[in-house]
Amino acid sequence: MNDILKVIILGIVEGLTEFLPVSSTGHLIIVNDFVNFTGAFANMFNIVIQLGAILAVVIYFRNKLFPFGGKKTYSEKIEIWDTWKKTIVGFTPALVIGGLFGSDIEEYLFNSVTVAIALFVGGIVLIILEKRKPLNKIDSIAALSYRTAFLIGLFQCLAMVPGTSRSAATIIGAMLMGTSRVVAVEYSFFLAIPTLFAASVYSLFLTAPALTSAQVQLLAIGFIVSFLVAWLVIAEFLEYSKKYDFKPFGYYRILLGVTVLVYFLVVQ
Repeated sequence: MNDILKVIILGIVEGLTEFLPVSSTGHLIIVNDFVNFTGAFANMFNIVIQLGAILAVVIYFRNKLFPFGGKKTYSEKIEIWDTWKKTIVGFTPALVIGGLFGSDIEEYLFNSVTVAIALFVGGIVLIILEKRKPLNKIDSIAALSYRTAFLIGLFQCLAMVPGTSRSAATIIGAMLMGTSRVVAVEYSFFLAIPTLFAASVYSLFLTAPALTSAQVQLLAIGFIVSFLVAWLVIAEFLEYSKKYDFKPFGYYRILLGVTVLVYFLVVQ
């Protein structure tokens, strides 16, 4: 399998899984092993192509994220700026903890066994969460307090363990804090913007001078594919969250976690 086909597959995996509570990083690590796309560049590639998924969020939610334009009322602009401030507050814990421990986490935890265990545990948590009576005290981003935004940001830090899922961690944290399922999903999308942007740009900054033209081409292909696939997934996942719970994702995580653990501990 040539490298272009590998990065197309990985771009599809990133776009499909980034915003679902199933762990895009975990899936990428697993797929990397299967397609034999590993090493320093592969690790950087997995992070940087998240920029494509971020761009999909920014464009999809442009009316809720861009306060400029004559058609928006003053109150609408204030609400948009408020959303950005809450997003930055929620991003702060990841910025601090990731800056302190990010390299150690990548060195010691980025492996398929860790991913399998995190997938399994996260699946159980999702199922338990959905079996309890929902609080639904917070039914909009506007009703989200800064304190709650910060606490959700702390939950997001759990996703530094690959396989946990940034989306799952923020959604679980938000719902435990009393948000509706839809608000949890929407805030998870917004929180992804600074979080993934910072991780991607930092990784690119460290490695850009050493990239070859062929590697730049592979990054561009992965970026475009992840953007296109993520664009489709965002709309579908939002609609799904309005009608259904997340138990199927929990069962999927458990099944995948067990399968991966058996494969890498027994089969290989």
